[in-house]
Amino acid sequence: MAVFEWKSSSVEETQRVAEQLGERLRPNDVLTLEGDLGAGKTTFTKGLGKGLGVKRTINSPTFTIMKEYQGRVPFYHMDVYRLEDSDEDLGFDEYFDGDGVTVVEWAQFIEEFLPKERLDITIRYMDDSTRLLIMEASSDHFEELCKEILG
Repeated sequence: MAVFEWKSSSVEETQRVAEQLGERLRPNDVLTLEGDLGAGKTTFTKGLGKGLGVKRTINSPTFTIMKEYQGRVPFYHMDVYRLEDSDEDLGFDEYFDGDGVTVVEWAQFIEEFLPKERLDITIRYMDDSTRLLIMEASSDHFEELCKEILG
């Protein structure tokens, strides 16, 4: 597993990197997104959506568990925080193995359902404007994507 770190000094930088990643994602790609409240998970997801060609406003699906957006491929945005004490399979494989790109926030709560090949992203709050993005690529595909966008 290759690990990449990148420091962002603004919301715009974070969204720009996420957008570049979104432009390169393909159907069946699964990303996990971890970070404290306010770290920038939704900011990052908005950039991904833009890169995927999503026109609608993207916001957190905290109370609905999953939101679906249409871009050049379907974009599934999951927030599984509310499933912390649940071991119920809600058909995640239909999304992970489907024709779209899936982003899962709080993925540790459904670890047993996640595909092995994925990109795990952690966003750490450094100060009011600075975030550290840590990307763990579990496959050659994601490793190449990280190299392309992070240099």
